[in-house]
Formats: sequence, structure tokens, C-alpha cells
Amino acid sequence: MPEKNKFGTFAGVFTPSLLTILGVIMYMRLGWVVGNAGLIGAIIIIIIAHVIAVTTGLSVSSVATDKKIGAGGIYYVLSRSMGIPIGGSIGIALYVGTAFSIALYLIGFSESFNAYFGFGTSIDDLRFTGTIALVSLTALALISTSVALKAQYIILAAIILSLVAVFLGTSEAAPQTIALFSTEGSVPMEVVFAIFFPAVTGFTAGIAMSGDLKDPKRSIPRGTLYAIGVGLIVYIILAIFLAVTVDSEVLKSDYNILMKIALFAPAVVAGIWGATLSSALGGILGGPRILQAMSIDKVTPKIFSKGKGANNEPVNALFMVFFIAEAGILIGELDVIARVVSMFYLTAYGFINISYFLESWANPDFQPSFKIKRWIGLLGFIACFIVMFKLDMIAMFGALAVIGGLYFWLQRKEVKIQSNDVWRSVWENVVNKGLKKIDSQDVENTNWNPNIILFSGRSDHQKYLLELGKTVSGRTGVVTNFKLILDKENKKPLKKTEQVVHDENFKELGIFARQIKVDNIYQGITNIASSFGFSGVEPNTIMMGWPKGMESSVEYSKMTETLLHLDYNLLYLDFDRKAKFGKYHTVDLWWRETDSKNAEMMLNIARFIIAAPKWNNTNIRVLFVNNNNVKEDILYKKITRLVNDLRVNVAIKIINNAVEQTPFYAIIESESAKTDLTIVGIPNYKIEKQAEFVLKTNNLFETIGSTLLVKAANNFNELDLDLIQEEKEE
Repeated sequence: MPEKNKFGTFAGVFTPSLLTILGVIMYMRLGWVVGNAGLIGAIIIIIIAHVIAVTTGLSVSSVATDKKIGAGGIYYVLSRSMGIPIGGSIGIALYVGTAFSIALYLIGFSESFNAYFGFGTSIDDLRFTGTIALVSLTALALISTSVALKAQYIILAAIILSLVAVFLGTSEAAPQTIALFSTEGSVPMEVVFAIFFPAVTGFTAGIAMSGDLKDPKRSIPRGTLYAIGVGLIVYIILAIFLAVTVDSEVLKSDYNILMKIALFAPAVVAGIWGATLSSALGGILGGPRILQAMSIDKVTPKIFSKGKGANNEPVNALFMVFFIAEAGILIGELDVIARVVSMFYLTAYGFINISYFLESWANPDFQPSFKIKRWIGLLGFIACFIVMFKLDMIAMFGALAVIGGLYFWLQRKEVKIQSNDVWRSVWENVVNKGLKKIDSQDVENTNWNPNIILFSGRSDHQKYLLELGKTVSGRTGVVTNFKLILDKENKKPLKKTEQVVHDENFKELGIFARQIKVDNIYQGITNIASSFGFSGVEPNTIMMGWPKGMESSVEYSKMTETLLHLDYNLLYLDFDRKAKFGKYHTVDLWWRETDSKNAEMMLNIARFIIAAPKWNNTNIRVLFVNNNNVKEDILYKKITRLVNDLRVNVAIKIINNAVEQTPFYAIIESESAKTDLTIVGIPNYKIEKQAEFVLKTNNLFETIGSTLLVKAANNFNELDLDLIQEEKEE
């Protein structure tokens, strides 16, 4: 197999980049820019435009020296840093933009060529000349990329000769005074900037050749930055020369001023043709390589991934570029498309800069040999989007809408590559810093931030326990479900990768899921409760189904003692398999004098329940059993004050029971028989009373619907339910 022909810094990066930078804008519009903005204004515009070019060039150069840069240029950099969805969406947009920009360059060439030789300048004439030029350049690229790149040396020489001819020329319209700023009747600076900016968008032409470079890590930084630097110097010197040589009014009105003041006009004509053709050739060489790289990653159809020859020339992708460019030439009028295409380039530059910023900030493995300050990437990102907004807000939103649509399409397509994107590092960094911040703060009792360990088991009604667990955790709470696999011998635990459960039910609810082997269910729950979690996000709540038939279980008693000793909030759900949660319309909170901590926890749970979509039309009642003959108005006032403090809209019902002394559970049976969810506090009781409590509770559950038993930990406030003292104070 013949050895691949690889290109160095000068041929592969510097030359194609510089030829695209020193293009049509320099020849046809720089004088107009100076005339409208004045010398100082023009230099400011040139410098602001180059801030974006320089920051993006520095960012892409740094990323290029950290990891292997394959074919595809900007697409490859973004897809390996920020993932396929972002890299692919920007890559597709850049590819289409590059193909259409070829048409723009060739239409510009056709206008100059036809006018110089006296051919027709109608749209059909421009289409004819543009098509011939496109076929010729495509044929050149098909013959050999090497020949095409060598042809660029001739074009570069023509541009240099044209600049020499300009600087040796003279003008009959010399200015009386040099206009430093814009004068009356000038075009607004924003419009002038918009016309000039495409001049600096050519520096990525060399990056697109990354797969054909001998040493991309060395060539991309050097070639890109040298091209930007030379372009900046040429533009500033030429702007100064025009300002001191030609009157500003002439500069405003004559687009061909360089040709008229040049010592030898044909040299400038050759430069214009060379600039337009070289820019088009850069697109013809770079565009197919972007499409080929995307097809290799299965972002675009596989047919475009195939190449020919030792260099794997992207022939199929080249033909696709040809057809898109020809469509642009046949349209003839590309003003609207050109605006959006410019936005695609700016968007890409913005994402290159933010890609570098995120890599340097979050990725611990980011070690580029070309190091720059992190803020440079952030500055470039902000500058890109400010410029986009100022230049054309409608086109900016159009470009972002298209790129956003491509992003979501690629996300749904779920294209995978063997590369970690930066977002994982970003989230890990955010979580790490957040945990440290949380861990450094003292725990306060003002709010309950649920972090629930859930033991849901496997049953037909598991999803309802999962659903309620996520509901009572609120929007920011963390729920981790554990599946306990009983293995009496338990010689080998599950591998760490096997312990993570990937299930659509958990993913949809936003619940983390794990599975582990245990030799005893109750001991397994105790071990998890004792060890699971880490600093900053310690679990504070245990939730499980109500374990019927455990009234005489010693193991269950020990587990309960341990959970209480560890000071967990306990939530036990007795789920009514027949009624389920009814219509999600009624919730009863049962209070008694001894339930002060449980009462506050119930109100917190109620606050989370009414925020859940299924429960948003819920009627909540607080039912208080008055066993001490306290005046009802005092009770009502006291409970209202407590409820208002926690911002939960509830109805309050006082049940006077001083005379009847009806058992608490019997009152619940009569009042909450048809309630969709009843929440009852677990009282303090000695462990030897467990059997009695479980049996009484089981009997209650037979007569009412789904019920949540709660036992609050010590970090909850004690609500002041000393109503007898309240009555004395009244």
C-alpha cells in the first residue's frame, strides 16, 4: 500500500487559512469600511473581529495539542470534547455553510471575471461562469489534494504581487485631512462590522485539513495563529494606507478603488480572482473532510465515509459538496442564506471557545502542550454571541434553532463513540464543589431536604411505592432504590458495574437504583442504612412497604431499633391494592399532642405532595383529636398558626374526644375510610410493645385506603402542641 502524502504547517494550515482570510472583503470592501468608519473606527472594527479570531484560534490550538486530532477539523474537536450531539450539530451546520460559501465565492469571482472581459453580468451569465469555475475546481480536487494545495502557492503569489502593486500605486483623490472617525452620512458602525467580519472567518480552513497533516498538534497552532497574525497586520497596514491615500468619500462609493490606485491593475484583478478561487478551493477541500468524518462516526450516511487512494480522499463527500454548491450558484441570490451561514460560523467559534474553557476547567486529564489562560476561551465565547446578537438577531435565532434541532435529533439517535465528552467532567466538577459547599455548612432545621433510601421490593404495585417516594422527596430530593437479592451463602458480592440498575421506570421517575446480595434482608437494610452515602449528601430517610406479619419478628425489632438509633426519618407505606391512590384528590394528616415532630414532617410531606402533577388538585386536611377538652377556637387558632408558618394550604378539623375517649385508630377509621392517602404518625413506644402496635395498625389498614406511617428524626422541630398551656395563657 503506498504511503500517505501528509502536509506540513505551511502547505496544510497556513496557506489555506491565509488565502481565505485575504479574500474578497479585503479587495472589494476594506476601502468602503475605512471610508465609512474612519481610520480609528476601521482599526477598532479590525481588532474586535480579530479578538474572536485570536481567541478561537488559541482555544482550538490548545485543544489540538491535548488530544489526537483526526480528520474533520472543528467537528472532530467538538465531538471529542463536548460529545456527538453538539459536535455533530455544529459539524452539519458548518458543512452546509461551507458548501454554500463556495457558491458565494464563485459568484463573486464570476462578477469580476465577466465584468473584466466584457461578458454578460445577468444572473444566468453568472450562473454559467460560476458553474464552469466549480467544475474546474472540483476536478482539480479530484485529481489530487496535493496538486490543489500546490496550486494555492500560485494564488498566494498572485495575492502578494497584487498587494505590492497597491502599495506602490498612487491616487488622484488624496484626502485633505485624514478622517479618523465616521462622518455624516456614513453607514452605521454595526453594519460596517457585519460587512467586514467574514474577512476573519477563514482561519479554520487549515483546521479542516487536520486528517491530512503530518503533525496536527504542531501544525494547527502554528499555522492557524501565524495566518491570523499575518492577516491582522495586512488589514491594519492596508487600512492605514487607504486612509492616507484616498479621500473618504471616494472610499465610500468606489468598490474597485484598489484596482484604480494600483501600479499595475491586472495584478489586482489576478489577486481578486486568486482570493475568490482559493477560498472556494479551501471549501472544496475542507467541506468533504468534515462530512467524511461525521459519516465515520455514523452521524451522517455511511456512504460518505468511503474514500479512495492512499490518502482516503473523500470522493463521495466531495460530490455532495459539489451538488450543494451548485444549488447555491443556480439560486444566484444568497443574501438570506449568507446571513445565516455567517451565524453558523460564529456559533461554531463560540462552541470551540466554550469547549476549551470547559475542558480546562473541569477535565482533570486536560494537559495541552500549548497552554493559554482559561479566561481566553470564555472571552471568545461571550464575544461571539454578543457579535451575533448585534449583527443580526433574527439570523442568530435562525442559526441556533437549526443547530438546536440537529442537537436533539442526534441525542435521540444516540450515536456513540469511544471518547468521553467534557460534560461528564463538568458535572463531576460541579457536584464535587457543591458537595464541599454543602458539607461545610451546619445542618439547620428550617427545611427538610429529603435524601431517601427506598426498599421497594419486586411486586405488581412497586411502581406506586416508587412514585410516592419520588413525590415526597420533592423536586430536589434524592431517592435511591435498593433491590436486595437474598443469597444465604453470599460468597461473592455483585461487581460494582452489576450493582447499578438501568431501568426505564427508575429513569423516568429520576430515581437512582442499586442491587446488592445479602444473606439476611433485615441485616442488609441495617448495613445499607449504616454505610450508604457520602459527605454533603447523607441519606436522612428510610422508606419501604409496611411489613405485615412482622409483629413477632426479633430481626425486624432489631432493624427498627437500629434505624431509630441512627436517627433516620421512617416512612412505611401500606398500599391499598384495590383502591390504590384513588383519584389523588384527598390527603388526611392525623395529629395528636404527642406527635409534635411527626406533625412538622407531615406538613413538609404535604408541601411536596401538592407540588406533584398528579396531586395538584388535592384537598388536604389536618385532623386533630382533642382528648383534653381544650376550647375549640384556641385549638383552631393554634393549628392555623402552625400550618401558616409552613405555607401549606389545608383545612383543619378538630375532633373533640374528651368525653367519649374513643380510641385514636377508631376515629381514623370513621373519618378517613374514603381518603386517597392517610398520613399517620408512629408514636414513641417501647420495643416490647411492637407486637401490639403492629397488630392494631394492621387492623386499621384493613378499613382505610393507602396509608403512610411516618416517624420523624430528631432534626425536626417540635411543634408546640401544648394546648393546655395555650388555654391557660388565653
